Amino acid sequence: MASTGTSASTPAPRRLTPFRWAFPILVVTLLASLLGVMYLDYIVDPEKNLHNFPIALVNQDVGDDLTTGDQTKHVNFGDQVAAGLQQAVPSDKIDLRVLGINEAQLQMQSAQVYGTLIIPSDFSKRLGILGVGSVVPGEISKPAITLQTNPRTGAFATAIVQKFGAQALTQVDAQVGQQLTDQVKTTLTPPPGGPPAPTLSAATMITLAHPLSIAVEEFRPLPGGSGEGLTAFFYSLLLLLAGMVGAMIIHQLIDSALGFLPTEWGPWYVHFPRTPISRVHTLLLKWSAVVVMSIAVSGALLGIGALLGMPIDRPLLLFIYGAFVITAVGVTCTSILAAVGTAGLIINLIIFIILGLPSSGGTVPIEATPKYFGWLAGFEPMHQVFLGTRSILYFYGSGQAGLARGAWMATLGLAIGLVFGLAITRFYDRKGLERKPATAAAAQ
Repeated sequence: MASTGTSASTPAPRRLTPFRWAFPILVVTLLASLLGVMYLDYIVDPEKNLHNFPIALVNQDVGDDLTTGDQTKHVNFGDQVAAGLQQAVPSDKIDLRVLGINEAQLQMQSAQVYGTLIIPSDFSKRLGILGVGSVVPGEISKPAITLQTNPRTGAFATAIVQKFGAQALTQVDAQVGQQLTDQVKTTLTPPPGGPPAPTLSAATMITLAHPLSIAVEEFRPLPGGSGEGLTAFFYSLLLLLAGMVGAMIIHQLIDSALGFLPTEWGPWYVHFPRTPISRVHTLLLKWSAVVVMSIAVSGALLGIGALLGMPIDRPLLLFIYGAFVITAVGVTCTSILAAVGTAGLIINLIIFIILGLPSSGGTVPIEATPKYFGWLAGFEPMHQVFLGTRSILYFYGSGQAGLARGAWMATLGLAIGLVFGLAITRFYDRKGLERKPATAAAAQ
């Protein structure tokens, strides 16, 4: 019986079977495949994935009185251009919003639209002058439609707006050109028995066929040091990584200090005696470390950004928001680790990195990615963090520009992490599921 007891207390070492050797390879392969699908699917063909991309259309044209022969009628070419644009623009790809100039500017200031097309108030008048100028000597110029881009929404969104403007206005230009050419020919038609009508030159016909010009301008250009609108994305990524990676490091080091995990420093190996502490108290200890770490890291990132010349109009707000976001992410990550152990590393990686970065909207707009990314963006932490950070850096901390959503979702995430962590650790403690080696638990 003595030998039997010794055998039970000192189990034979586990053999590394082929399955145990291949299991980590399988896990890494699956994670890499998921990474490949998520990261490549959202960048391979943004134009094909374009949907509900918001652009404002402002028609300020007041019209003009056009005389044809002995008749005078009021025309509004701006209305025709606006109607032509609405017909030419694919509604499943572009959300063309017909707005007044004030509302359009408000939506540009709050990142609700990516660009604005503006038809000026004297559009019909200038178009009429162009028609008259084709037969009357004098200096004339083509009427211009202004395309305003919103560079604070990102360089990729700006490129899509510019491409949209070039394609849509080309179609409208041809339509208006045909109408203007017909109008001029009607004006030149002589009365019966009158002198023959003057002939239009080839240069005049070309001008009439394409009467419009496009003036592209930036709405509230970004200041220098903004990385063409990418600093918000990378700052958000830093906040998220600080919360996730920081939580994992704190989890590992505190568990090592409490004796639940061995500590290795190069060739040295230390395994401290296990500390008699409950799971709840262990989690509270980690949370307190996360909070202190969040304040320190947020301050460090703010200082580094300022040192590198990154424009920060609201430094205190960015510091508070950064610390809050890191705390929310860190608390949630440690709660997941407390619930499922080592597998929590994989869960955190999937939630915060693999699914989070492609659905953030920080590089490619959500409206230019497959539609399921929009579904992910509804709750994925990275998108919420990006909206809040972008609002603080580029939109003066406007709640409508994303700060309200970012703060509210961070609060919700923090609440979920707190409730989940406390609930699961208290459950484990009440069930007597102490953190002991499997052999010790089996012996009891």
